[in-house]
Amino acid sequence: MFDVREKPKMVERAFLVGVHLKNDQAAEAEDLLRELHELVATLQIGIVGSALVDVRQWQARLLMGTGKADEILEQIQEANADCVVFDNELTPAQQRNWEAFTGRTVIDRQEVILDIFGARAQTKEAKLQVELARMEYNLPRLKRAWGHLSRQGGGGGGGGGGGGGGAHRGEGEQQIEMDRRMVRERISSLKRELADVRGHRATQRKERSRIPLPHAAIVGYTNAGKSSLLKALTGSEVYVANKLFATLDTTTRRIELPNGRPLLMTDTVGFVRRLPHRLVESFKATLEEAVLADFLVHVLDINAPEVEAFHRTTLEVLQELGADQKRIITVFNKVDVPGAANARTAAQLHHPDAIFVSAVTGEGLDRLQERMADLLADQIRHIKLVLPHSRSDLVARLHQHAHVNHCAYEDDGVHVDATVPSRLADELTDWTVT
Repeated sequence: MFDVREKPKMVERAFLVGVHLKNDQAAEAEDLLRELHELVATLQIGIVGSALVDVRQWQARLLMGTGKADEILEQIQEANADCVVFDNELTPAQQRNWEAFTGRTVIDRQEVILDIFGARAQTKEAKLQVELARMEYNLPRLKRAWGHLSRQGGGGGGGGGGGGGGAHRGEGEQQIEMDRRMVRERISSLKRELADVRGHRATQRKERSRIPLPHAAIVGYTNAGKSSLLKALTGSEVYVANKLFATLDTTTRRIELPNGRPLLMTDTVGFVRRLPHRLVESFKATLEEAVLADFLVHVLDINAPEVEAFHRTTLEVLQELGADQKRIITVFNKVDVPGAANARTAAQLHHPDAIFVSAVTGEGLDRLQERMADLLADQIRHIKLVLPHSRSDLVARLHQHAHVNHCAYEDDGVHVDATVPSRLADELTDWTVT
């Protein structure tokens, strides 16, 4: 793996900038800037200041007019920042313009999220997805990378060396074309590798579909407690950490509902507002568990000030994935945190059917499991069977994939009373008795 971008070795002091139109909601822009603060802090970069700028209309060169840009530059200099992070998505040209204007490294929210994803990726698939997204992000920015190299390479500066500068530009342009070709080839290679990995996943999913178990996907904003909820429900070891995008890989565990019905539950990557589109595309393989699930469990942190915005963000991403028509159980987590009572009252007004839980104390988990069982009620049947003694394989399947109420070995066969998935019941009609 190689990186076409040339970054400073050390970025320690970031200044954050959010730009929004005057007629947009200033409160939402402030929330997004606070979220950017958390994203940048996740990269262990110190934040020395921030500014929120409203503009009448977008300006192609710097997003804002030169007067406001001068004010921002003054604040950046006073804060002694070595990096400027925009909450807005910058075009490659705007990035170069701001770097030339400030003399500092300039990145946007997209690159921050890419860096976080790069640090979190563990499996081969996640690493491939992150590298693909980064390559596609970097491709139009190769000229910017050479701008960094030319500044580092140095020279006489100023007005001298005009002829030499032309020669260097020619060499640089040739190198950029070579780099572009290398990046395009790498993008094609990554797409082929991902196709192979996804083919393997599809095979695994096909094998899993032969086992007639219902499947639920846990979705929600990053750091809402999805992994903690999965761990609390299943009692199994799941990686849990109080940080954004703690895990990028899906984790599937099996639980047994109160009615004895087994259920597969999958934790998915967390969402975030203004999630770069290329990451939504790259991570569709990871998020497709939400598309294929029988229903979704949408987890929200009840104590988050922007919880309603987080709710909308998740639904928007689900819509983009084509999963917005799934049956959804809305779950507010972290009700054990001091001060959650007031937030709970407000949440109940907006979401009267929601379930309130604590993955830490276990409060509300029984009600959540009952709701999940209710959703699957139309997919299970109570049947009685008399199986041949020679079909011990079917007895084993019932014990593994259904709830066996009674099993007795009689002279005429194995008498079984069980609650089973409808698909499995259809396979057993030859041995069903009334």
